[in-house]
Amino acid sequence: MTSRSRLDSDAPRVIGIDPGTVSIDVCGLAGDTVFLDRAVETAAALADPAAFLTMLYEVAPVDLIVGPSGYGLPLVPGLELTEDDVRLAVLTESGDTGGLGGLSSLIRALASSRLPVVFTPGVVHLPSVPAYRKHNRVDMGTADKVCAVALAIDEQRRRRRCAPGDVSLILLELGGAFTAAIAVDRGRIVDGFGGSSGPIGRRAAGAWDGEVAYLAEHVTKAMLFHGGTDDDVAYVESGLKAIAALMVSVPGPAEIVLSGRLAHEYVEAFTARVGRPVRVLDGFASVAKHAAQGAALIANGLAGGNARAMVDTLGLRDARGSVLDYLTVIPPDAARRRLGLVA
Repeated sequence: MTSRSRLDSDAPRVIGIDPGTVSIDVCGLAGDTVFLDRAVETAAALADPAAFLTMLYEVAPVDLIVGPSGYGLPLVPGLELTEDDVRLAVLTESGDTGGLGGLSSLIRALASSRLPVVFTPGVVHLPSVPAYRKHNRVDMGTADKVCAVALAIDEQRRRRRCAPGDVSLILLELGGAFTAAIAVDRGRIVDGFGGSSGPIGRRAAGAWDGEVAYLAEHVTKAMLFHGGTDDDVAYVESGLKAIAALMVSVPGPAEIVLSGRLAHEYVEAFTARVGRPVRVLDGFASVAKHAAQGAALIANGLAGGNARAMVDTLGLRDARGSVLDYLTVIPPDAARRRLGLVA
């Protein structure tokens, strides 16, 4: 998966990519040195994957790149990526560019490039999340949310001078479109609400009432990216409810961590009502968002660098299955057919 012939194993040269709704952010890390710190408008990056790859080639060679993984895959190297993997990562049928569908071309371009790319898991792939919490769940937190958690774990263990296994927190990601919440206990993700199944976002509606879905009659992927709110009270209260719910899974988090594009804007509102320490991720890059920085840390750990203990504790190498494995409302085979996957 990696080549470390040039570099000391504690300082691999790696890149993390965060495929956000507004921008695709890229963070390059060698030891503690950031050598790439960019944000590219999502529409521009998806319209011209070749130009995006050129940016990466210009800083090559690198040891590992954590690529844009959508809803997640169980650590699939780029050279082993199949068309079924692409569909499972974006959860759209062929030709549908709604939601993450437009990301398909960039994923394929990265996989077929000369670059050492790996695609990483979402929350639902992790064995640290009990199976009973995955019942009829697909989006418990996309792969980029796992990356943001990695950054949060790394910052807490540095600040408290503890091992990754001593970290506990609830991360609330306040993105430009979606809001998601992830619970971490003893350095491992144990539960989560993904953006399409969690709190209301600025652009996206979050978890739908089933009756609303029925009344909509035909729910398109694009509809999942709409219906958010400009009401600050509704926005904050929805996030607070997600935090309260996740305290069932991690009763005594050391802190509540806010990440994402809108974190600084709302830290005071959450601090006033949570009743326990609330902090915003600091990060180590100036431009790239938290998830891209966390992706770089995961790449570092997978490549044998200083973050390997954190990555091992997270159990990313033990990720398995697909996002369809826990469906019962509809049979997984029916879901596969909907995506045009091979039976």
